[in-house]
Amino acid sequence: MVDYKKLDSIPVLMDEYRNAVKDVVPGVGSPRSAKDNPTTAFKVEGVKIKVPELAAYNAATGLRLRNELPITYPYVLSFPIVMKILTAKDSPVNAVGLVHLTNRIEQTRDLTVDDVLDIRVHAENLRPHTKGVLLDVVTVVSVDGEDVWKQTSGFLSKGAKLSSSSPYKDKQPTDGRILEPVEFDEYDATPTAKFRVTPADIQEYAQASGDKNPIHVSGVGAKAFGFPAVIAHGMWSAATMLRGLEGVLPSAARFSVEFAKPVTLPTSVAFFAEAAGDKAYPRPQRVGSAAAQGF
Repeated sequence: MVDYKKLDSIPVLMDEYRNAVKDVVPGVGSPRSAKDNPTTAFKVEGVKIKVPELAAYNAATGLRLRNELPITYPYVLSFPIVMKILTAKDSPVNAVGLVHLTNRIEQTRDLTVDDVLDIRVHAENLRPHTKGVLLDVVTVVSVDGEDVWKQTSGFLSKGAKLSSSSPYKDKQPTDGRILEPVEFDEYDATPTAKFRVTPADIQEYAQASGDKNPIHVSGVGAKAFGFPAVIAHGMWSAATMLRGLEGVLPSAARFSVEFAKPVTLPTSVAFFAEAAGDKAYPRPQRVGSAAAQGF
């Protein structure tokens, strides 16, 4: 059973980013050993939706402002807590350089602007990956004691290796995939929609989400991490796919995303959706964007 430490409020995300940077400074940071799952876990209770912040998020992702929250919005609310887990002393991986590889959201009903949220976050399922070490961070949102929204984010520490004393060291390395590959003829397929995205658009999302990681807002910062230019946030890509599904997604849904390649800016994103019975399902985005599929 996970023992959650209660926080008075959601942490400031940029403070957690600064902690992540300090963590890799020799003589200052905490040494990391990919041995076991961290026991550190946090919860924040009584979180109220701030409508102006929600409106800014919806504007930045092209979604309509409604009484119901986009299925991706609790990610923004909870991400500072996720970062606090990844910068805790018992985190098995360094937060700096982590790759957000996959994201799966399961929702049993719509969350609304009137709901008061309790959020709890922990990490689990440390395992070898073909390119490093993979760790899941699990976020659960409850309302009046009922679990309504759950997210599992897979974070890859590229080049890392499990400790020789890790109980998971003999596991077969995984590729981390959570979706079946979808193939289509690039020249025959007609996009359901196309979206143009520029650095200014992502600056707007960074402001709305609070995620001002340099790889998203600074050309110099992006190049320092090996990107030719600033890249879009993966969860901007995920939220943008919802544009083509508004009015179609049911209140209870599962939304799974694989971040296959970075979206280098500026660019255009092609969105594909196909019907399955009386429902619509997104096919992978193209032009270097995240591959994703809803269930």
